[in-house]
Amino acid sequence: MSTNADDSTPDASAAGPGTAGESRPVGAVERSGGAEVDRPYSDYLLVADDVVAGYVPEVNILTGCSLTLNEGEVVAVIGPNGAGKSTLIKTIFGLIPVRSGELALRGTSITGMAAHELVEHGVGYVPQSQNVFPSLTIEENLEMGAFLRPEIVRDRFDMVAGLFPLLGKRRKAKANSLSGGERQMVAMGRALMMEPRVLLLDEPTAGLSPVYQDEVFQRVQEINSIGVSIIMVEQNARRCLQIADRGYVLDQGHNAYTGTGTELLRDPNVIELYLGTLAGA
Repeated sequence: MSTNADDSTPDASAAGPGTAGESRPVGAVERSGGAEVDRPYSDYLLVADDVVAGYVPEVNILTGCSLTLNEGEVVAVIGPNGAGKSTLIKTIFGLIPVRSGELALRGTSITGMAAHELVEHGVGYVPQSQNVFPSLTIEENLEMGAFLRPEIVRDRFDMVAGLFPLLGKRRKAKANSLSGGERQMVAMGRALMMEPRVLLLDEPTAGLSPVYQDEVFQRVQEINSIGVSIIMVEQNARRCLQIADRGYVLDQGHNAYTGTGTELLRDPNVIELYLGTLAGA
Protein backbone atom coordinates (compact mmCIF):
# COMPACT_ATOMS: atom_id res chain seq x y z
CA MET A 1 0.00 0.00 0.00
CA SER A 2 1.25 3.47 -0.85
CA THR A 3 2.37 5.97 1.76
CA ASN A 4 2.80 9.73 1.62
CA ALA A 5 6.09 11.09 0.33
CA ASP A 6 8.63 11.59 3.10
CA ASP A 7 12.37 12.28 2.84
CA SER A 8 12.89 10.09 5.90
CA THR A 9 11.51 6.96 4.23
CA PRO A 10 14.07 4.17 4.90
CA ASP A 11 16.01 3.03 1.83
CA ALA A 12 13.97 5.36 -0.39
CA SER A 13 16.65 5.48 -3.05
CA ALA A 14 16.64 1.71 -3.37
CA ALA A 15 12.90 1.27 -3.60
CA GLY A 16 11.43 -0.09 -6.81
CA PRO A 17 8.82 1.61 -8.92
CA GLY A 18 5.92 -0.16 -7.23
CA THR A 19 3.65 -2.93 -8.37
CA ALA A 20 0.90 -2.63 -10.92
CA GLY A 21 -2.15 -0.89 -9.55
CA GLU A 22 -0.24 1.05 -6.89
CA SER A 23 0.81 4.67 -7.27
CA ARG A 24 4.36 5.50 -6.28
CA PRO A 25 4.84 8.02 -3.49
CA VAL A 26 7.61 10.37 -4.54
CA GLY A 27 9.75 9.37 -1.57
CA ALA A 28 9.87 5.80 -2.89
CA VAL A 29 11.40 6.79 -6.22
CA GLU A 30 15.13 7.13 -6.69
CA ARG A 31 15.90 10.75 -5.87
CA SER A 32 18.41 13.34 -6.98
CA GLY A 33 18.91 16.35 -4.75
CA GLY A 34 15.71 15.52 -2.87
CA ALA A 35 13.58 15.53 -6.02
CA GLU A 36 11.90 12.88 -8.15
CA VAL A 37 14.17 13.40 -11.17
CA ASP A 38 16.43 10.37 -11.41
CA ARG A 39 17.85 10.75 -14.93
CA PRO A 40 19.72 13.52 -16.78
CA TYR A 41 17.52 16.45 -17.78
CA SER A 42 18.30 15.72 -21.43
CA ASP A 43 16.38 12.43 -21.12
CA TYR A 44 13.14 14.38 -20.69
CA LEU A 45 11.28 16.90 -22.79
CA LEU A 46 10.57 19.10 -19.76
CA VAL A 47 11.72 18.98 -16.13
CA ALA A 48 10.74 20.85 -12.99
CA ASP A 49 13.25 19.76 -10.35
CA ASP A 50 12.70 20.52 -6.64
CA VAL A 51 11.13 23.90 -7.44
CA VAL A 52 10.38 26.45 -4.74
CA ALA A 53 8.26 29.43 -5.84
CA GLY A 54 5.61 31.87 -4.64
CA TYR A 55 3.75 35.06 -5.46
CA VAL A 56 5.02 37.31 -2.67
CA PRO A 57 8.37 37.47 -0.87
CA GLU A 58 8.95 34.98 1.94
CA VAL A 59 5.75 33.04 1.19
CA ASN A 60 6.39 29.86 -0.77
CA ILE A 61 3.47 28.13 -2.48
CA LEU A 62 5.67 25.46 -4.05
CA THR A 63 7.97 23.95 -1.45
CA GLY A 64 10.08 21.54 -3.46
CA CYS A 65 7.87 20.35 -6.32
CA SER A 66 9.10 18.11 -9.13
CA LEU A 67 7.63 16.97 -12.44
CA THR A 68 8.85 15.42 -15.67
CA LEU A 69 7.30 15.30 -19.12
CA ASN A 70 8.36 12.91 -21.87
CA GLU A 71 7.81 13.31 -25.60
CA GLY A 72 4.24 12.44 -26.55
CA GLU A 73 2.84 12.31 -23.02
CA VAL A 74 -0.21 13.77 -21.35
CA VAL A 75 0.65 14.44 -17.71
CA ALA A 76 -2.09 15.33 -15.22
CA VAL A 77 -1.54 17.49 -12.14
CA ILE A 78 -4.27 17.15 -9.53
CA GLY A 79 -4.75 17.91 -5.85
CA PRO A 80 -6.95 19.81 -3.41
CA ASN A 81 -7.55 23.55 -3.63
CA GLY A 82 -4.46 25.48 -2.60
CA ALA A 83 -2.09 22.59 -3.35
CA GLY A 84 -0.05 24.69 -5.79
CA LYS A 85 -1.24 23.18 -9.08
CA SER A 86 -1.80 26.44 -10.97
CA THR A 87 1.28 27.94 -9.33
CA LEU A 88 3.35 25.12 -10.80
CA ILE A 89 2.02 25.74 -14.31
CA LYS A 90 2.58 29.50 -14.04
CA THR A 91 6.09 28.97 -12.69
CA ILE A 92 6.99 26.68 -15.58
CA PHE A 93 5.71 29.36 -17.98
CA GLY A 94 7.82 32.09 -16.39
CA LEU A 95 4.97 34.01 -14.76
CA ILE A 96 6.16 33.34 -11.19
CA PRO A 97 9.86 33.54 -10.21
CA VAL A 98 11.72 30.39 -9.20
CA ARG A 99 13.38 30.84 -5.80
CA SER A 100 15.27 27.58 -5.92
CA GLY A 101 15.29 24.46 -8.04
CA GLU A 102 15.57 24.12 -11.78
CA LEU A 103 13.41 24.14 -14.90
CA ALA A 104 14.72 22.58 -18.11
CA LEU A 105 13.43 22.08 -21.64
CA ARG A 106 15.13 19.42 -23.78
CA GLY A 107 18.07 19.45 -21.38
CA THR A 108 18.56 23.24 -21.44
CA SER A 109 17.79 25.43 -18.45
CA ILE A 110 14.74 27.67 -18.81
CA THR A 111 14.83 28.84 -15.19
CA GLY A 112 14.08 32.56 -15.15
CA MET A 113 13.13 32.66 -18.83
CA ALA A 114 10.32 35.09 -19.69
CA ALA A 115 7.00 33.84 -21.06
CA HIS A 116 7.52 35.28 -24.56
CA GLU A 117 10.90 33.53 -24.75
CA LEU A 118 9.31 30.25 -23.77
CA VAL A 119 6.76 30.66 -26.55
CA GLU A 120 9.66 31.03 -28.99
CA HIS A 121 11.15 27.83 -27.57
CA GLY A 122 7.97 25.86 -28.20
CA VAL A 123 5.97 26.16 -24.97
CA GLY A 124 2.29 27.13 -25.15
CA TYR A 125 0.07 28.13 -22.23
CA VAL A 126 -3.69 28.38 -21.76
CA PRO A 127 -4.65 30.21 -18.54
CA GLN A 128 -7.73 29.31 -16.57
CA SER A 129 -9.56 32.62 -17.01
CA GLN A 130 -9.44 35.79 -19.13
CA ASN A 131 -7.89 33.70 -21.87
CA VAL A 132 -9.39 35.39 -24.95
CA PHE A 133 -9.63 38.94 -26.25
CA PRO A 134 -13.41 39.48 -26.09
CA SER A 135 -13.55 42.43 -28.48
CA LEU A 136 -11.66 40.57 -31.22
CA THR A 137 -13.04 38.01 -33.63
CA ILE A 138 -12.13 34.34 -33.44
CA GLU A 139 -9.80 34.83 -36.40
CA GLU A 140 -8.11 37.84 -34.81
CA ASN A 141 -7.67 35.95 -31.53
CA LEU A 142 -5.96 33.11 -33.34
CA GLU A 143 -3.74 35.49 -35.30
CA MET A 144 -2.60 37.01 -32.00
CA GLY A 145 -1.29 33.59 -31.06
CA ALA A 146 1.27 33.75 -33.88
CA PHE A 147 2.24 37.42 -33.58
CA LEU A 148 5.91 36.44 -33.33
CA ARG A 149 5.76 34.59 -36.67
CA PRO A 150 3.16 36.24 -38.94
CA GLU A 151 4.38 34.24 -41.93
CA ILE A 152 2.86 31.03 -40.50
CA VAL A 153 -0.56 32.45 -39.61
CA ARG A 154 -2.46 31.14 -42.62
CA ASP A 155 -1.15 27.58 -42.46
CA ARG A 156 -1.57 27.39 -38.70
CA PHE A 157 -5.09 28.82 -38.86
CA ASP A 158 -6.07 26.05 -41.25
CA MET A 159 -4.54 23.45 -38.92
CA VAL A 160 -6.37 24.84 -35.87
CA ALA A 161 -9.65 25.04 -37.81
CA GLY A 162 -9.20 21.37 -38.64
CA LEU A 163 -8.98 20.54 -34.94
CA PHE A 164 -11.75 22.97 -33.98
CA PRO A 165 -14.18 23.16 -36.95
CA LEU A 166 -16.40 25.67 -35.14
CA LEU A 167 -13.56 28.20 -35.12
CA GLY A 168 -13.25 28.07 -38.88
CA LYS A 169 -16.98 28.29 -39.47
CA ARG A 170 -17.41 31.25 -37.11
CA ARG A 171 -14.09 32.95 -37.72
CA LYS A 172 -15.68 36.42 -37.96
CA ALA A 173 -17.68 36.09 -34.72
CA LYS A 174 -16.59 38.24 -31.79
CA ALA A 175 -15.23 36.28 -28.85
CA ASN A 176 -17.65 38.05 -26.50
CA SER A 177 -20.53 36.36 -28.33
CA LEU A 178 -19.25 32.86 -27.55
CA SER A 179 -20.17 30.47 -24.77
CA GLY A 180 -17.61 29.54 -22.12
CA GLY A 181 -16.85 26.27 -23.87
CA GLU A 182 -16.40 27.98 -27.22
CA ARG A 183 -14.06 30.56 -25.68
CA GLN A 184 -11.99 27.74 -24.26
CA MET A 185 -11.64 26.28 -27.76
CA VAL A 186 -10.43 29.68 -28.99
CA ALA A 187 -7.88 29.87 -26.17
CA MET A 188 -6.57 26.38 -26.89
CA GLY A 189 -6.47 27.09 -30.61
CA ARG A 190 -4.55 30.32 -30.10
CA ALA A 191 -1.94 28.51 -28.00
CA LEU A 192 -1.40 26.08 -30.90
CA MET A 193 -0.70 28.81 -33.43
CA MET A 194 3.04 28.93 -32.60
CA GLU A 195 3.51 25.18 -33.14
CA PRO A 196 4.29 24.33 -29.50
CA ARG A 197 5.94 21.07 -28.53
CA VAL A 198 4.66 21.50 -24.97
CA LEU A 199 1.19 22.77 -24.06
CA LEU A 200 0.39 23.85 -20.49
CA LEU A 201 -3.32 23.80 -19.64
CA ASP A 202 -4.55 25.39 -16.41
CA GLU A 203 -7.94 23.87 -15.47
CA PRO A 204 -9.33 23.92 -19.02
CA THR A 205 -12.76 22.56 -18.00
CA ALA A 206 -13.37 24.92 -15.06
CA GLY A 207 -16.89 26.34 -15.17
CA LEU A 208 -17.91 24.40 -18.28
CA SER A 209 -20.96 22.21 -18.74
CA PRO A 210 -20.44 18.42 -18.80
CA VAL A 211 -20.88 18.46 -22.58
CA TYR A 212 -18.12 21.01 -23.09
CA GLN A 213 -15.93 19.28 -20.51
CA ASP A 214 -16.12 16.11 -22.59
CA GLU A 215 -15.28 18.10 -25.72
CA VAL A 216 -12.24 19.67 -24.07
CA PHE A 217 -10.89 16.27 -23.03
CA GLN A 218 -11.49 14.96 -26.55
CA ARG A 219 -9.61 17.91 -28.03
CA VAL A 220 -6.74 17.40 -25.60
CA GLN A 221 -6.36 13.85 -26.89
CA GLU A 222 -6.49 15.05 -30.50
CA ILE A 223 -3.87 17.73 -29.84
CA ASN A 224 -1.66 15.13 -28.21
CA SER A 225 -2.11 12.84 -31.22
CA ILE A 226 -0.48 15.42 -33.53
CA GLY A 227 2.71 15.42 -31.48
CA VAL A 228 2.10 17.99 -28.73
CA SER A 229 3.07 16.91 -25.21
CA ILE A 230 0.70 18.22 -22.56
CA ILE A 231 0.75 19.10 -18.86
CA MET A 232 -2.79 19.62 -17.62
CA VAL A 233 -3.87 20.98 -14.25
CA GLU A 234 -7.45 19.88 -13.80
CA GLN A 235 -10.24 19.97 -11.21
CA ASN A 236 -12.09 17.09 -12.88
CA ALA A 237 -9.49 14.70 -11.52
CA ARG A 238 -11.03 11.39 -12.47
CA ARG A 239 -11.70 12.33 -16.08
CA CYS A 240 -8.27 13.88 -16.43
CA LEU A 241 -6.49 10.79 -15.11
CA GLN A 242 -8.46 8.62 -17.51
CA ILE A 243 -6.72 10.26 -20.49
CA ALA A 244 -3.33 10.88 -18.84
CA ASP A 245 -0.25 8.75 -19.32
CA ARG A 246 1.01 9.78 -15.89
CA GLY A 247 -0.17 11.98 -13.06
CA TYR A 248 1.06 13.91 -10.05
CA VAL A 249 -0.92 14.59 -6.90
CA LEU A 250 0.22 17.79 -5.19
CA ASP A 251 -0.50 18.67 -1.59
CA GLN A 252 0.67 21.79 0.25
CA GLY A 253 3.11 22.72 -2.47
CA HIS A 254 4.94 19.44 -2.91
CA ASN A 255 4.52 16.03 -4.49
CA ALA A 256 2.35 13.59 -2.57
CA TYR A 257 1.87 10.79 -5.11
CA THR A 258 2.86 10.00 -8.66
CA GLY A 259 2.02 7.14 -10.98
CA THR A 260 0.27 6.30 -14.20
CA GLY A 261 -3.24 7.63 -14.60
CA THR A 262 -4.62 4.14 -14.02
CA GLU A 263 -2.49 3.59 -10.91
CA LEU A 264 -3.65 6.83 -9.32
CA LEU A 265 -7.29 6.10 -10.11
CA ARG A 266 -7.01 2.72 -8.39
CA ASP A 267 -4.85 3.65 -5.42
CA PRO A 268 -6.95 3.46 -2.21
CA ASN A 269 -5.01 6.24 -0.47
CA VAL A 270 -5.36 8.61 -3.42
CA ILE A 271 -9.07 7.78 -3.66
CA GLU A 272 -9.66 8.35 0.04
CA LEU A 273 -7.49 11.43 0.51
CA TYR A 274 -7.90 13.24 -2.81
CA LEU A 275 -10.29 11.88 -5.41
CA GLY A 276 -13.18 11.78 -2.97
CA THR A 277 -12.86 15.52 -2.36
CA LEU A 278 -12.12 16.69 -5.88
CA ALA A 279 -14.61 17.79 -8.49
CA GLY A 280 -15.53 14.99 -10.83
CA ALA A 281 -15.26 12.38 -8.09
